[in-house]
Amino acid sequence: MSVLAYLIPIALLMGGGGLATFFWAMRDGQFEDLDGAANRILIDDDDDDDRQERDE
Repeated sequence: MSVLAYLIPIALLMGGGGLATFFWAMRDGQFEDLDGAANRILIDDDDDDDRQERDE
């Protein structure tokens, strides 16, 4: 039974840490552009590099 006296505060601290991290990520804008990274991988940037090489 005395183990619960240690485990409950540790569980509450870990939950609070996870919640604080979630709110930090929300304020930092980590969830604003979820589709942008998925679409950027499909865009071919080689055309821009070829144009720069031709211009030089």
